[in-house]
Amino acid sequence: MNLRKILVSLVLAASLAASSVLAAQAQTGLKRASETASNQQQQVQIDRNGVLILIKSTLMALDQANKTGNYTVLRDLAAPGFAAANNAARLGDIFANLRRDRVDLSGVLVLDPQLTVMPEINPQGMLHLAGFFPSVPTQLNFEMLFAPVDGQWRLFGISTNLASSAPVAPTPPQPAPAPPHPAHNGKKPPPPKR
Repeated sequence: MNLRKILVSLVLAASLAASSVLAAQAQTGLKRASETASNQQQQVQIDRNGVLILIKSTLMALDQANKTGNYTVLRDLAAPGFAAANNAARLGDIFANLRRDRVDLSGVLVLDPQLTVMPEINPQGMLHLAGFFPSVPTQLNFEMLFAPVDGQWRLFGISTNLASSAPVAPTPPQPAPAPPHPAHNGKKPPPPKR
């Protein structure tokens, strides 16, 4: 199952269990953009440091869970809907590939992420963002969803994967086919000069 599908399944399962959480509003320095139609996403003004804290603390909790094999703290730090949809064993299964490959996420502490999806509020009132940490030869891609709980953003969905960030050389062009030999139009070619 690819990680994007895992994120979608986590969000769908948790959204059923978290209808009361969705009504809460975050008050941690978040300034909502003006109200739009309920089916549209809203870009949100959030302090850059607040975004960095959310991303890095979430990835550090995941890193510690992977290193210890204990996903209860990650689960307990998350929103109630996430916790209801995911027991510690299920989280262990979801992130087994990172644990098996001994992926060390601690490098995110010294790098700044590049956001590919700027912080936005989705129609369910959740904060959505995505990006990557530009490291070589492998970069960490992430997508996160946070639910407002008691005035704080708490993890509701996460997807991570590793991708190569090394430059890829372009494939060389195929050699052009040799031009056809000139057709003889019935004349003999001139003799070579001496």
